[in-house]
This record gives sequence, C-alpha cells and structure tokens, in this order.
Amino acid sequence: MIQRVAAFDFDGTLTRGDTLLPFLWHYLGAVKLMWVIFMCSPWLALYVLRLMPNHVAKARLLRLSFAGLPVTTAHTWSNDFVATSLPKLLAPWGMARLREHQAQGDVCVMVSASPDIYLQAVAQHLGVHLLCTELERRGDLYTGQMASANCHGPEKVRRLQAWRQDQGLSNAHLTAYGDTRGDLPMLRMAQEAFYREQPWHPV
Repeated sequence: MIQRVAAFDFDGTLTRGDTLLPFLWHYLGAVKLMWVIFMCSPWLALYVLRLMPNHVAKARLLRLSFAGLPVTTAHTWSNDFVATSLPKLLAPWGMARLREHQAQGDVCVMVSASPDIYLQAVAQHLGVHLLCTELERRGDLYTGQMASANCHGPEKVRRLQAWRQDQGLSNAHLTAYGDTRGDLPMLRMAQEAFYREQPWHPV
C-alpha cells in the first residue's frame, strides 16, 4: 500500500484569508491592535514595498503582540478562538480536500507561517499534524520572540522534509496545497499540487 501525505498551507488555503489579524483582534481588542499596527507601521510599509524581508516585519509584530503573555492565557484565548471564530473563517474547498484526504487515510499536515500560539489549537481541532512558526517561552510566559525560523517559502520545504524523514514518510506520495508565492517551494516538491484551488505544475 502506497503511503500518502497531504500538506496544506493554512491562511488562504484552509481558510478564506489571513487568520493572524482576526486572532489578534480577538485577543488584543481593537484599541491595542491599532496601537500595535501603528508601532509596526514603518516595518510593515517596508515589507509591502518589498524593501524588508517578511520575517523581520513579522518578528516586530509578534514581539509587540505577545511579549509577556502567560501561556495559560494564550491557551484559553486560542481555544475560544477555535470555537467561536475559526468556523466562520474556514474555506469550503480547502476543508473538503482535507476531509477527503483524511477519509482516505492519508497523513495530513498543516505547514504555516502563522504562529503556534493559536495554530496548535487549530491543528488539534482539524486533526492534522502541525509545522509552523514557533514562539519562544520562558517559564510560563511568551517572550514575543520567534523560537524557530519563520515557516515561509524555502523554510516550509526544510521543515516538511525533516518531518517526513522523522515520520518515516520520505518516500510517501505528496500532495501539496497553497495560495501564495511563499507556498510555491513546497508545491514544487510535491507529486501533485494545487494552487488557489486549481491543479498546479512547475513552469
């Protein structure tokens, strides 16, 4: 029997769009989120203009948002987010493909640049393995620093390859799903790929 792996990007693939800002709105509230965005605006502007790497702007946003957050509070907020907000954000096509792979017994993994602070709860809810950007903890608090590389672009490939090796799935058939340029390296390593809900082949 051929082993099969299905790797899904999260934001824009399994969901209708970005989930980090909705989570921050849910956790921080409108006033504090606006303050965080204001404080990050120089870095975000440079990123939009492609004058700054994604991970630099993102690190600033995460640090201002989560530094000093108790782990227990994060668990409470993430579980509440999954229960109340996530169902409205899920994308019908992506979720249908995920459930189809799960029904066939394929090993499903979510590979996302979004942080584990809430994606752990999402992955548990969806019943998938998780590879994502990890946030640093010191004792019972998040520091706001990234404990891993930003899981974006080539880092998705590196993380997925290492995970498949650890799971004994290096030779498994891989189907990959994504919706942005940052997903293309992962799609290129797959035997079957879908980009924005359409079959995709490397040029």
